[in-house]
Amino acid sequence: MASIEKRGKNSWRLVVEAGYGPDHKRIKRSKTIKVEDEALLKTTKKLREHLNDELVKFKTEVEAGVYIAPDKMTFSAFVEEEWKEKYAKKSLGKLTYKTYVSHLDNHILPAFGHMRLDQIQTMHLVTFINNLQKDGARKDGKDGVLASGTVEYIYRVAKNVFSRAVDWKLLKENPIDGVLKPKVEHQEMKYYEEDQAHPVIRKLYELAPVVWRMFSLGAMLGGFRRGELLGLEWPDVDFIENTLTVKRSISMTENGQAVRKDPKNTSSRRIVAMPEWYMAELKEYHKQWMVNYWKISELNKWLGGDHQVVFHAGFGKPFYHTQPSKWWAKFLKKHGFEHIRFHDLRHTSATILIENDAAMKAIQKRLGHSKYQTTADLYTHVTKKVSKATASKLDHLNPSPIRPQDQKESDTETFIPTMTNAQK
Repeated sequence: MASIEKRGKNSWRLVVEAGYGPDHKRIKRSKTIKVEDEALLKTTKKLREHLNDELVKFKTEVEAGVYIAPDKMTFSAFVEEEWKEKYAKKSLGKLTYKTYVSHLDNHILPAFGHMRLDQIQTMHLVTFINNLQKDGARKDGKDGVLASGTVEYIYRVAKNVFSRAVDWKLLKENPIDGVLKPKVEHQEMKYYEEDQAHPVIRKLYELAPVVWRMFSLGAMLGGFRRGELLGLEWPDVDFIENTLTVKRSISMTENGQAVRKDPKNTSSRRIVAMPEWYMAELKEYHKQWMVNYWKISELNKWLGGDHQVVFHAGFGKPFYHTQPSKWWAKFLKKHGFEHIRFHDLRHTSATILIENDAAMKAIQKRLGHSKYQTTADLYTHVTKKVSKATASKLDHLNPSPIRPQDQKESDTETFIPTMTNAQK
């Protein structure tokens, strides 16, 4: 049974019966609609047809079990019962989903979980984003404010959730649309220049275990991401052409198992030529790897399955995805080197190549950037430095007997004030 009830000048309530409840009472679902079209309000027949069409659609939703009353749903219920199940788990990558849920649990749900979905207003979200940029917003117990990139990410997560509510007609408008996207303050990129890289490499050869030496040099020389090196397997290594091929990445560990995924885009799937001396040592490392593999296999302790992971802790199982960064930080601290993140070895690779006149297009392909502009923007500061150094090599062509430095000294002498007799 279904009916239409007049509620106001331009509003009607649609009522549909949805069977009986456990107490044998009829279950009714209702929905209020408004008609804003003045011409439609003046035409009885067309108005009736419009309302009947809306009633039919509403009845179909109720009978299919997909109708949700927004006035009875909290934000938390929407996230858990609708957004996660009908969108996030199916549409987001595993690592992205994990990150989204972390920000929801730590920041967004504590602020809005108890509120009705349809009662969250733009001003609530303006205040929320503003508070994220103040002291006390961190949930890891550390002092200071959240990084601007983290605040921007939380904004994106909230926008994603509210956008699904709009798509599914639970909300007419997205309340976060009126909130300015937080600005990300990009930190100055850190990297080693060539003269800084040399002593680090020497120390890697003197004191680092071979597996960590080859792993770290892979990032410094090949510009690989941490996850790309963790996912590297021996079939990806070509000792004839001296190349490493990126076919997969490991960026997270779930239930004790590495989660392998395809490269982030087609440009990330690439073949990278490596120095001969690195590949020669990698070949020796491979011989040791095979000896270890047979020993462990005979003891039935091989944990790598069919995967031939290049870098592992001894039993074939990939390192936990954060382990390389932790080892790298300890190595630098122990030996007194300036700290840069493990990911910054990728920047180090690009910087050294630029300083040695490698073409930016070649570096773009080597790093796996999908756009040339991304590479150019990242390393603008390096190219400017190289450009100035290149221009200075033309100074010896100056036909004037007065060198630029001589001119500066002359200019300085011109402005030396002379003391008068009165001042003396």
